[in-house]
Amino acid sequence: MNTHSLGRVVYTEEQIQTRIREVAAEINRDYAGEKLIIVSVLKGSIYFVTDLTRQLNMPLNIDFLSIGASPQSISRSGGIHFTRDLDINLKDKHVLLVEDVIGTGLTLGYVIQHLEEAGPASFKICTLLDNPAGRILTIKIDYRCFTMPDLFLVGYGLDYKEEYRNLPYIAEYNR
Repeated sequence: MNTHSLGRVVYTEEQIQTRIREVAAEINRDYAGEKLIIVSVLKGSIYFVTDLTRQLNMPLNIDFLSIGASPQSISRSGGIHFTRDLDINLKDKHVLLVEDVIGTGLTLGYVIQHLEEAGPASFKICTLLDNPAGRILTIKIDYRCFTMPDLFLVGYGLDYKEEYRNLPYIAEYNR
């Protein structure tokens, strides 16, 4: 890992953990007495979903989606396809989608449509970072940790060419 490409730390480990505890308290309040299904999109959200779910006090299940793009799928479906779908049935369940970054909303729109087709009783979205600067689709975000600056960030699950995910903080990456 080339740490020379890292710029300033944008969110420290302490800031991230403090904000996760605050957001988890909101989720605990909103879902008190309910069972919750957490759905997360791999790989970027893995650290966030882990730390967030350890702060939640309701019964819950966790499942993961993985999204990819291939030349074949680009010509057929606009470039997005699931490389891993859910194992859990979402019908009549309370579902919380946990994301690392919400940017344009295009990929997220595809995920939302897929999850809503499963017929959940309720559906909300939680994100570590919201980047409204490039938003194309209007998406209701129920829980957000940070509104991020319009920078390329790495760390805490965010990567550049699959590197830097393991940093405990989020830093600017100088490409």
